[in-house]
Amino acid sequence: NTAHSTAHNGANGTVRNAVSINAALRGQAIAAIEAALADAEAAFERPSDGHFVVTLPGTHKLSTTCSLLVGDHTLSVNAFVVRAADENREAVYRWLLEHNTRLSGIAYAVDRLGDVFLVGRVPLAAVTETEVDRLLGSVLDAADSSFDTLLELGFASSIRREWEWRLKRGESTANLAAFERLRPAAVPSDGTD
Repeated sequence: NTAHSTAHNGANGTVRNAVSINAALRGQAIAAIEAALADAEAAFERPSDGHFVVTLPGTHKLSTTCSLLVGDHTLSVNAFVVRAADENREAVYRWLLEHNTRLSGIAYAVDRLGDVFLVGRVPLAAVTETEVDRLLGSVLDAADSSFDTLLELGFASSIRREWEWRLKRGESTANLAAFERLRPAAVPSDGTD
């Protein structure tokens, strides 16, 4: 049927051309990601073709795992930031929404459990070595710089209990330094003096 083949292939075989163009763009995107990761000397794994799982070292957050998935039309970016808040969820969500306006190419999102992620999508035609480097830098900056704030907003009671437990037992509090303002003024005695 000539009308049928023209509708699917267009006058110049546009469906086939589109598939060919997408395959070329996908290959270029994969090459750009490989080059960016090699240049940055980033630790990463490749669980499947077009899927890169990158470990980004942080300062506040020890590391951020970022998934880069090259699809047929876009590069998807996904990075876990912090688990669902135990408390004060409204303030956490408000903070995330307010800070989304400051991000470029990525945004904070929550999954069905309330866990916080950074997500983004970039058309394959825009994926270059420079763009991958910028995206990974944005993910690292957003995940790392928000970490202490999100923990304090969503887990203040747990952090206070941790302070009390460590102080009572003489344990190190070095990794609680960012939460000094949640440190109890006095540690309650457990009655075992």
